[in-house]
Amino acid sequence: MTTVNQSQTAISVSQAMSGRLLRDKLFKNFMSVGGIGVIVAISAIFFYLASVVVPLFLPPTVETPAVYAVPGPAERTTGAFSGEEQREIGARIASDGGLTFFEFATGRVLADAPVAIPAESRVTSFAKGDLSTYVFAYGLSDGRVVAIRQGYEVSFPGGKRQITPSLEYPLGETPLVVDERARALVQLAVQSSPSGSTLVGLTDDGRLLVSAVNVTANPITGETKSEIQQGEISPVPGGVRQLVVESKQRELFVLHGERGLARYDISDKTQPRLLETVQIAPEGHRVTALAMLSGGYSLIVGTDKGHLAQWFPVRTEGTRFELKRIREFKPMPAAVTAIAPEFFRKGFIVGDESGMLGSYYATSNRLLFTRKLSDQPISVLGVPPRGNGFLAQDAAGKVYAAAVENHYPEVSWHAMWEKVWYEAYEAPDYVWQSSAANSDFEPKFSLAPLTFGTLKAATYAMLVAVPLALLGAIFTAYFMSPQMRQIVKPTIEVMEALPTVILGFLAGLWLAPFVENNLAGVLLAIVLMPAVFIAAAYLWHLLPASLKARIPPGWEAALLIPVIVAFIWAIMQIGHPIEAAFFGGDMPNWVSNELGIKYEQRNSLVVGIAMGFAVTPTIFSIAEDAVFSVPKHLTAGSLALGATPWQTLTRVVLLTASPGIFSAVMIGLGRAVGETMIVLMATGNTAVMDFSLFTGFRTLSANIGVEMPEAGVGETHYRLLFLSALVLFAFTFVVNTLAELVRQRLRERYQTI
Repeated sequence: MTTVNQSQTAISVSQAMSGRLLRDKLFKNFMSVGGIGVIVAISAIFFYLASVVVPLFLPPTVETPAVYAVPGPAERTTGAFSGEEQREIGARIASDGGLTFFEFATGRVLADAPVAIPAESRVTSFAKGDLSTYVFAYGLSDGRVVAIRQGYEVSFPGGKRQITPSLEYPLGETPLVVDERARALVQLAVQSSPSGSTLVGLTDDGRLLVSAVNVTANPITGETKSEIQQGEISPVPGGVRQLVVESKQRELFVLHGERGLARYDISDKTQPRLLETVQIAPEGHRVTALAMLSGGYSLIVGTDKGHLAQWFPVRTEGTRFELKRIREFKPMPAAVTAIAPEFFRKGFIVGDESGMLGSYYATSNRLLFTRKLSDQPISVLGVPPRGNGFLAQDAAGKVYAAAVENHYPEVSWHAMWEKVWYEAYEAPDYVWQSSAANSDFEPKFSLAPLTFGTLKAATYAMLVAVPLALLGAIFTAYFMSPQMRQIVKPTIEVMEALPTVILGFLAGLWLAPFVENNLAGVLLAIVLMPAVFIAAAYLWHLLPASLKARIPPGWEAALLIPVIVAFIWAIMQIGHPIEAAFFGGDMPNWVSNELGIKYEQRNSLVVGIAMGFAVTPTIFSIAEDAVFSVPKHLTAGSLALGATPWQTLTRVVLLTASPGIFSAVMIGLGRAVGETMIVLMATGNTAVMDFSLFTGFRTLSANIGVEMPEAGVGETHYRLLFLSALVLFAFTFVVNTLAELVRQRLRERYQTI
């Protein structure tokens, strides 16, 4: 019987062990699957972010150019190429009169529209207006001008898209008289807009005339009436070679001599005045091509040595502007013979004497691609409205047409992380400004101020949170009574559950005005608070032992609560008299006016306090657990050997708990770096590079939250927001990896204590 019972017991034990081993194996496999799943999920996030970002850095793709004879009459001289936005129809504008529409890909002529040039006149000059207006002009031998505009009408007969080109006369078919003396116009410039047009012509007898033209149409008869205001520039620079009117029709640029450029103010067309004359090419160079970028602010200058540079006016003092060379580009192999800007972006293409074509982007200072098209010099260039192709004609009369996939030319390491000199700026700067209210705006995509703002927010938050959280955790775990700890620790951990949107809301609507109205008191409270703690501790030390004995051990911290409340109340009461006595009653205004430090209501100080409040519970909870988990036999042994509680804390407890404390700080840093709502609601949300306490900032995470809803899918802005997320991801990954390595090192070093 005994043998049977023993056998049954052995079977039961064996079954129990088998079940336990099975459960252990299942749990181990479950944990392994969970860990692998986390790794896969993080890897998937990384690769998805990378897949969106990588196209930003891919080079443009250029199709093999189609080559065909110049469309239209071969005897005409090509003045410019243009086309419609679908890149289906190209336009050849002859410099001696005539417009030919052709298929972009094949060169097949679709329509030939002669320009209405009077029989008694001949064309003596040709001018191009801003590309987006499609306006061109012809100067005639009798001092008159004919302006034309190409048009494209889109229809859908039978459900199929059809583009019909047309020729229009924005200033009327009747030529406008620019020179009353009827002398031939040998140089011409034109700009036209709905508000009016500007014509500048150089006559063959050396007079430079500036005309403002307003055309009104009779809505009943259709007859047009032209009103012309005219002025004359005197003296005229010698050897005028090209005239350029900027798109706003306020300034005129006159290229003269080998490399001279005169800039005139023609806001008042009747009284033009010379602003300055500069040499726009290096000594020994001759300017061979000059073009104005989209927006009408920058000039691109090419020389006979292949040199390329960008110039634009920069404010020097008050309202005075001077032309400055902003940047130089990688030169072309031979003399620059043609420059064609894009319609709406700051890109341009360049042709040279060796038949080479180069594509550049001004703001990012990028050479996008080069192509050898011909053995003959490139004479004329054109770009479709979307910048997705090019048309080039060489000196032999061959036309080269190609499609180009070039979606993100404005992105480069220089543009994202270094200072960039943008148009209308006084100096290079870090700027993030992705949108504006008008189409003249150039997006500015510097990630530097956003990254700086992220680090600034984390720095101020950690300056507030780390001392409070770590010192509080050490006291709570090591010195505080168990009964008080049971109240304090859950209370602080509940604070961790507060939604950050609530904290941001309170920081923006209550804390920010409070700090502004009590700035002196707030700053004094921050500076003097540690001294108050030390003074309170010293006074406690001086109290008679009989009084101190009435307070149970570990409850001393409760006495600090009324001290802190009383101190803060008192310091806020004396803050206003201090402001009145030393800061004119308004410290924020004094800081701005006297110190020159801009004060914003929603600033870094407010964010530091609010984010510090949000991050403190996280650091406190982990650090407190680490300190409290130090084995009791270590502290008991230290005390038994004669060490004081303070010596035990600093030489045993903190060293043993250091891996956990370090992890707490790193997790708090990660929380601060990734915080969105508090930053979004408690700062001015301005992307500036300023470490001041009293100015705001914009972080990467807040920028993503604000701008992602308005970003067009697949556009540069959209992908750069994903790049911001990737930067945050990489930062967090690197910091956490380094933190884990340090934590493991600390653990190995102090685990034997």
